[in-house]
Amino acid sequence: MKPISSTIAILSIVALGFGTAARAQSYPDKPIKIISPSPPGGGTDTATRLLTAKVTELAQWNFVVETRPGAGGNIGLAAGATAPADGYTLVMGETSNLTVNQYLYKSMPVDPEKQLVPVALVGTGPLVLVVQATRPYRNLGDVVVASKQNGLTYASSGSGTVGHLVSESFKKQSGASLTHVPYKGAGPAMTDMLGGQVDVYFSSLTAALPLIQSGKLKALAVTSAKRVDALPSVPTLIEAGYPGLDYYVFYGVVAPTRISPAVVTALNRELNRALQTADLKKGLADRGVFIQPGTPESFGAFLQKERAKWQKIVRESGATVD
Repeated sequence: MKPISSTIAILSIVALGFGTAARAQSYPDKPIKIISPSPPGGGTDTATRLLTAKVTELAQWNFVVETRPGAGGNIGLAAGATAPADGYTLVMGETSNLTVNQYLYKSMPVDPEKQLVPVALVGTGPLVLVVQATRPYRNLGDVVVASKQNGLTYASSGSGTVGHLVSESFKKQSGASLTHVPYKGAGPAMTDMLGGQVDVYFSSLTAALPLIQSGKLKALAVTSAKRVDALPSVPTLIEAGYPGLDYYVFYGVVAPTRISPAVVTALNRELNRALQTADLKKGLADRGVFIQPGTPESFGAFLQKERAKWQKIVRESGATVD
């Protein structure tokens, strides 16, 4: 006969398991907050709102989108990592705050590998090298030649951002003479790009596509491995003669590490169901984001690969942020 204490312990474990399962089955029974760690109107914020609206439509789940920008996305990410792990606070992470900043910042308020778990990869999108429509450059070669003759400037949405690091990688391979002009965000960078205060800009496709389509900007190259359907005549950097320059930004939902695996499974299921609808696919593609639904495990493997890539890029660039 088992001791009474052992029996009580076993019953407690079983009860705990039933309690966890019951909570997962009733999830969610209140609105889910999802933090967007970037300013309103940016790529992260747009992807967050489109995705949560579709999940609400299909699953009748309610979301509250909270914008928490600052420190390259670290502030919003840290807020999500330290929130209760009950499935009611999520974060829409992206390239910088999930895979770049930990190698770039001298001090981080959050460890994305230890404090957050992957829930669902939303999608990826390339950067696009743009110039003002009135500039005489017809292709990437013209930019490189002009830069070597007279020197050109390039914009970024901030030191250490993906656009900055990609630009430095391009400079290194092409030998172009480009001077960095960092801005406090993509909005000011694009404003000066349109105004002619800077010469070239590796912008997210999300921000640049409407301006390319309206004729205000010219696209000279995309950073993806293949051409983008929305810009079929624009070559990739690889096609333009720069092998290895295959970069993109990504968006993905993450949660505090202590979250129940059953809740992660429920979230992943509904997020993927929304991503596979024709209208959300188109809505994101029209903004330069191409869906990549999958499991939490496949998203985790994706993050591991991205971290290894960006660690090398940051180290070679020598960039740091205090």
